[in-house]
Amino acid sequence: MLRGSKIDPRAFVNPHGTNQAAVTELAHQVVDMLIGHLSNAAQLPMQPDPGSLMMVRFPEHPQPAEVLLPLIQQVLQGAMNPAHPGYIGHMDTMPSTAAFLGELVSAATNNNMLSLEMAPLAARLEDRLMRLLAAEFGLSPQAGGVMVSGGSLANLEALALARNLRYDISKTGLFGLTARPVILASAEAHTSLRKAAMVLGLGSDAVIGLAADANGSLSADTVAQAIVDQRAAGNDPFCVVATAGTTVLGAIDDLAGIAAVTQREGLWLHVDAAYAGALIFSNTYRHLLDGIHHADSITFNPQKWMYISKTCVALLVRDRGLLQRGFRVSAPYMGEDPELVNPGEINIQGTRHADVIKLWLTMQLLGRNGTAHLIDQSMQLVQQFATMLTTAGMELAAPPTTNLICFRPPAASDATVTAVQQRLHHAGSAFFSVPTWHGQRWLRSVVLNPFVDAARLQAIVTHLSEIVAE
Repeated sequence: MLRGSKIDPRAFVNPHGTNQAAVTELAHQVVDMLIGHLSNAAQLPMQPDPGSLMMVRFPEHPQPAEVLLPLIQQVLQGAMNPAHPGYIGHMDTMPSTAAFLGELVSAATNNNMLSLEMAPLAARLEDRLMRLLAAEFGLSPQAGGVMVSGGSLANLEALALARNLRYDISKTGLFGLTARPVILASAEAHTSLRKAAMVLGLGSDAVIGLAADANGSLSADTVAQAIVDQRAAGNDPFCVVATAGTTVLGAIDDLAGIAAVTQREGLWLHVDAAYAGALIFSNTYRHLLDGIHHADSITFNPQKWMYISKTCVALLVRDRGLLQRGFRVSAPYMGEDPELVNPGEINIQGTRHADVIKLWLTMQLLGRNGTAHLIDQSMQLVQQFATMLTTAGMELAAPPTTNLICFRPPAASDATVTAVQQRLHHAGSAFFSVPTWHGQRWLRSVVLNPFVDAARLQAIVTHLSEIVAE
């Protein structure tokens, strides 16, 4: 098809190898540019001004491959820079080398996780790796799961599964239910739950937000009382969502206590452990997840605390068979395997990227001990950071449970908090996010970057104190 066209001969890798040297040279230029950018990240802005966008057009005629290089350079210059050691404001961090190399492999091989025949190795690898992760969380020997493109999709599929199994409506729909289905969750839970309820036909108000304690954690007693109250109001609570790592404070709900309540009352327990689920790999801190093994389903995002390039998310269930009973839609246009179901039949997504490759490669590169070391170090650093901040007279929203901490200058207005954030950012000292919690703006730090250290944090606190003293 390319013969006689004006398309650059490097536009595709020729499967007969005739342009291998030319494509290799082009790829080397791109990789050198990328590694050079990442290696200089500490000297680059954390949140650069994107400036004027490159010309967005679909050129009339084919272009030489060299036009890609300045375009890629502009993308790099305008990208958020999570590799900067001062970028500690979000649950996004630099990926491991294995993660972005794995992403390259996935993109180049372009397998489709829709079916086993379109991803013969990756689909089977995902099934085995989901079983391995489920075992890490202490789920049953029958446990497993699927990967999806984001925590919001994992929460959506988990709630759909819980709803379908509770009311047996995967085919007939919601019509005819005598009581309104509702979901109980902390008021601090992720907004994706309300979106999921809206998509599922329950309405966003079907997520009943329950008050957390002063540290941002939801108690078992609060859940138990809410079940009583909702039933008295004529509603039918069918699922409780407990959070392990809330977005603002990183708080962890009383997983064991809530699990006891859901088991007693016959409710589905979904644990949104998108962020703090990684603590399961730390012998020092995994106790913070005590009780998670009782979950019916778990959302876990390795793209956060396991340093995997986005996207990389797992939905784990206590029994793999539940996905077939409560969510499967068979696809007759795909081949069948006597041992495994096609991933797309039990996944909210059909066509899907092979995210499992970068996860698997990073797990090999870092190992369990390396992963635990990174987690333990960040947990220890945030405690040191908390001491530095309180010594400097800053107010903490709550003592840190995980590696998140929210703070503000005492008696500062929201405008002052935002101004402090901007000054620290523009000076290249640190980037903090500015969430609202309990009606006030706070500086939020996520101590996640593997190159941040106590000296850097102390320098940030010193700079912060100087700004506040002005």
